[in-house]
Amino acid sequence: MQVIGLCRFSYPALGGFQVEHQTIDARIAYLYAPERMEERFRQFEAITLPGLKAQTDGDFTFVIVVGDQLPRPHLDRLRDLVADMPQARIVAQPPRNHREVMAELINDTREDLGKPCLQFRHDDDDGVAVTFVQRLREAAEDCAALLRNHRLVGFDFNRGYIARPDSRGLLAEENVTPYWGVALAMAVKPWARHTIMNFGHNRLNRFMPTVTFTHEDMFVRGHNDHNDSRQGRKVTKVNMKRLDATGEALFRETFAISGDRVREIFAGQPPLAP
Repeated sequence: MQVIGLCRFSYPALGGFQVEHQTIDARIAYLYAPERMEERFRQFEAITLPGLKAQTDGDFTFVIVVGDQLPRPHLDRLRDLVADMPQARIVAQPPRNHREVMAELINDTREDLGKPCLQFRHDDDDGVAVTFVQRLREAAEDCAALLRNHRLVGFDFNRGYIARPDSRGLLAEENVTPYWGVALAMAVKPWARHTIMNFGHNRLNRFMPTVTFTHEDMFVRGHNDHNDSRQGRKVTKVNMKRLDATGEALFRETFAISGDRVREIFAGQPPLAP
């Protein structure tokens, strides 16, 4: 069964953000601000890419959506980061309706609409376990009867960590949150054109049967100053602690995130905590 992941990389969509802007030009200026872009690239390299590149099941497609106005140096840097990831496809789009363009791109990536597929959404500062695609396929096989009887079925791997990288390594906190958007996937029957991007992640279970898995760590929710979901007033505070050698070993084994590589990527930046 084909597996498709989709990631917005600072794509200036019309809608789809919790941070509001008066004009599309204002949104583009916000997204492409040098400080923000530098942080996104560091997070993408340190947190997002390692687990995807190290998947135990590498048979998937990862669509990275960028704006067609993304400055060339940023585009070149992004291409360099995924040059060794054959699953990655960078697609440039003009500003369009968020749900419409994302659903269109997923359906365009489907090799055969007459066959079922598995889809997942992914933010550019989050990570998944190296077993994510493998576990997703296994979940679909385990739930074969459910997939046979329903047009859409959701899969929510809801245990993992909130983490923030800095020049001294990683700060992290264990977390279990249902339908958070990371390590969240959906099975789609043949000819169905609804995609995982047609639904708000925290409302997925209102529109289809879903199965949750809480028995193993499956995600790293990236924490940073420019999280779209952290710009509102009612933001839950987290109590992250610096990972020791044992914690770093767990992140390396589970998510392919190396503390040494994180320190290298964020070298020269002030550490966040002792």
